[in-house]
Amino acid sequence: MSKITLWSREGQLLDRQVRPNAKCEEGGIARLDAQGIADWATGVLTGHADSGVEYIVPVGHGAGFAALIPNEGAGFAAIVDGALAFAPIDYEAAPPPSTMDAYRAARSPFAQTGSPALPQGLNFGAHVWWADRLYPDAMARATLVPWAQYWAWWLSGVATSEVTSLGCHSDLWNPDAGDWSELAKGQGWDRRFAPVVKAGDVLGPISPALAAATGLPETVRILAGLHDSNAALMAARGFTEIARNEATVLSTGTWFIAMRLPATPIATADLPEARDCLVNVDAYGRPVPSARFMGGREIEALIEIDTRRVDIKPDQPLLLAAVPAVLAAGAMHMPTLAPGCGPYPDAHGGWVNQPEDWYERRAGACLYAALVADQALDLIGSDERLLVEGRFAEAEVFVRALAALRPKTQVFVGSAHNDVSFGAIRLIDPALAPEGELRRIEPLDADLDTYRNRWLARLEMPKESNA
Repeated sequence: MSKITLWSREGQLLDRQVRPNAKCEEGGIARLDAQGIADWATGVLTGHADSGVEYIVPVGHGAGFAALIPNEGAGFAAIVDGALAFAPIDYEAAPPPSTMDAYRAARSPFAQTGSPALPQGLNFGAHVWWADRLYPDAMARATLVPWAQYWAWWLSGVATSEVTSLGCHSDLWNPDAGDWSELAKGQGWDRRFAPVVKAGDVLGPISPALAAATGLPETVRILAGLHDSNAALMAARGFTEIARNEATVLSTGTWFIAMRLPATPIATADLPEARDCLVNVDAYGRPVPSARFMGGREIEALIEIDTRRVDIKPDQPLLLAAVPAVLAAGAMHMPTLAPGCGPYPDAHGGWVNQPEDWYERRAGACLYAALVADQALDLIGSDERLLVEGRFAEAEVFVRALAALRPKTQVFVGSAHNDVSFGAIRLIDPALAPEGELRRIEPLDADLDTYRNRWLARLEMPKESNA
């Protein structure tokens, strides 16, 4: 999903446009929808030519890169003229087993990078390695940029790299040293990636070609931008409850990513690599102990994507009312529906006493997400305060179950608009305060301790007994 939002200087959301990304393939390999997004973004920006736009901040996921062979002229024109050495590879594209085996043997250790060994291209270093073998000539002369900074280049014509993207389980960055990993140095990737800048650095004005195509003023300034979950972290730090306190932000969407802001620095080398823990790097270059699982994708798989979402507002009372029946029946889902991801990457997910009722099944999916999130939070030592942001912050069964499972933690949610895009504009003005206040979540009035204990006990059973 691609999004473009328009904000006032005072932090008010003025417009929000959304586009589902198309499935793309080239050479039998899944690709990111670079051209489709560019065409759509050009149209949206044209529609805001008279909106007084001053800055644009690109945000992107942290599991992709682009290889640029710039032509004369601006990035916007060059995308059509062939500046992309090849279509960027989608992170869900799996390299051949022999390629991945060779890459895994060359990776720097987790203690250095904070990157667990992830499937497909979730360590985007694996795709850089693969591309070196698929396109050796093009890669040898290309300038490489992370996915978010690809859009910064498209907007400005200036190629850069940035630490929140490089520090997002890429295998390329050493968070403690604030430098490239031994893998990146050994492969010469540190010299082939564009220069590293800060997320809030202004790269320059909008490219003349894009200004001409959209009608935007040539004075529009383009920031380097950042990784999406770190943008959510920037948004959360706007709240006084979170800013300088011991707190964790749980960003929810396709991925559920828990990022702990420890009150004092902690060692990150001891995080359990095999359970999808990692070290992110925030917009200021500081290590952030993190844990994740593919919660949104798993919930959609459980409820079937064409049914009503678990976060739809009118259904919240009915979903809450369905919880007692789910607990009484011992209905629970076991991890994992996204193999290789989350606290239980090798477990085989399935229902136990699957509910027939539509509301009960959706409530059970929310309880499942809360149980997995609870385990992920424990792995990074989350304590005291938790802010749930993103789409599933509006799923009452999920957030209230999480509050019940973690009675010593203050669980908050905020406005749905105080999320990734708001965090991005706080790069322009870090003093910008979010609209509204955080809402403290009331725990579910239910015996979730017993439910969790049964769930955990079942996880200890032989695989054939778990479902």
